[in-house]
Amino acid sequence: MSSIDRRTRVPLARQIYERLLMAIDTGVLVPGARVASARTLASELGVARGTVEAAYQRLAGEGYLLARGPAGTIVSPHLPRSPRIRRAHAPARPATTASEPKRLASQSRPALSPLPLQLGIPALDAFPRKVWTRLAARRVRATLTADLGYGDPCGEPALRQALAAYLLVSRGVPCSADQVFVTTGYCASLTLAASVLLRRGDTVWIEDPGYPPTRTVLERGSWIAHPVRVDAEGLNDAAGREQAPNARMAVVTPSHQAPLCVSMTVSRRLALLDWASRAKAWIFEDDYDGEFHYAGPTLPALKSLDARDRVVYAGSFSKVLFPALSLGYVVVPKATAPAFESALRAAPSRGSRLLQETVAELLTAGHFARHLKKMRLLYARRRAWLVQALREALGERLDVDPTRGGMHLVVRIRARVGDRTLARRAQSAGFACQALSERYATAAMPRRSHGLLMGFTNVASPAQARAIARGLRDAFAIE
Repeated sequence: MSSIDRRTRVPLARQIYERLLMAIDTGVLVPGARVASARTLASELGVARGTVEAAYQRLAGEGYLLARGPAGTIVSPHLPRSPRIRRAHAPARPATTASEPKRLASQSRPALSPLPLQLGIPALDAFPRKVWTRLAARRVRATLTADLGYGDPCGEPALRQALAAYLLVSRGVPCSADQVFVTTGYCASLTLAASVLLRRGDTVWIEDPGYPPTRTVLERGSWIAHPVRVDAEGLNDAAGREQAPNARMAVVTPSHQAPLCVSMTVSRRLALLDWASRAKAWIFEDDYDGEFHYAGPTLPALKSLDARDRVVYAGSFSKVLFPALSLGYVVVPKATAPAFESALRAAPSRGSRLLQETVAELLTAGHFARHLKKMRLLYARRRAWLVQALREALGERLDVDPTRGGMHLVVRIRARVGDRTLARRAQSAGFACQALSERYATAAMPRRSHGLLMGFTNVASPAQARAIARGLRDAFAIE
């Protein structure tokens, strides 16, 4: 509540009464909402407690407030259907368009479940909420006074140590805890690495097609993003050397390329490492879903082959746990660790200590590994459900790219219209699939540049998969 006006002749109690009545009348204070105690509000407004009590008593007498003794005072849940009076000085509500009520309603309603086929969202229905709640509650109960201050800007030591152990065993990335730095996600990790290792105006290879935020991050930081074509073997380093020989960094997704889901071959990996070593350049490896491999052995990270220490390895918990964590990390070459630490200590923001410590315990207690194992089996089933349903609904018009992992499908549909038109039709029907051609940075696209990207992680049952496939068939309206 804003400060009251002491220059008018209107009594202070009446001003407080009218402002509370306006808040109730306009819906700012809803039925059942608790109002501040008379002592608290009097202290905030700088008036006598009796002045506030007089306003509260009048509102209670008119049926707007309900006193519940020690439980406090609330807005009456049984208000009259219409306000008793409308304040003459109440601000007029601006005229709204027909879409305005819908916009306001969408802003006030709680977060919704993922849309069907939405990309990059893990299976939220399978997240171990009970385990997470128990671990988080334990951390809260164990909080000491010293824990209430700012945390380490480089990340909580427990999480950095747990990540170093996990990455060595599971992803073949040898590192120590002082090489691991915690960030708020992929964009923060890339921004950090580029700002430490590059100069403004340096050229960076990015994958084409690729992940759109990569180009955005680089261009905002005044680095030059140069797209390099991706084929069935991954990033074509020979094309990169020919087109942009002076590049100082390459940003790649070698485990499951985003968005094609192809895995970079060993020969391409070795060639890329050799280029980085000879050119004294850097490789930024985004291993965003490297844990989800469904056919054959899990591929090791590119960082595991990095004998010359030219790779910055980045991971994120948004794809394996849940997006609201906003938690990522980077593993940096040992010689660059002091520079990364200095950059982070100068940064204004720090992540949540509670969340980081909870994730650390999730890792060290073995819950994280068990969750990943469960998700690999679950995602393999859900992917199979969606593929089968799409084939039944679309028949010979459908081709699904054969990929060994990842969290989405690359679907090719034979139709007279392009993938962007099909994607718009699907989105209008409530399906969040995206057009592959939109991920290409260059106008000269290869023959198989058209397709649809469909996330399968939240397809909860075969029946839901069939419903999605039928809905897509009807939305596409293919002749």
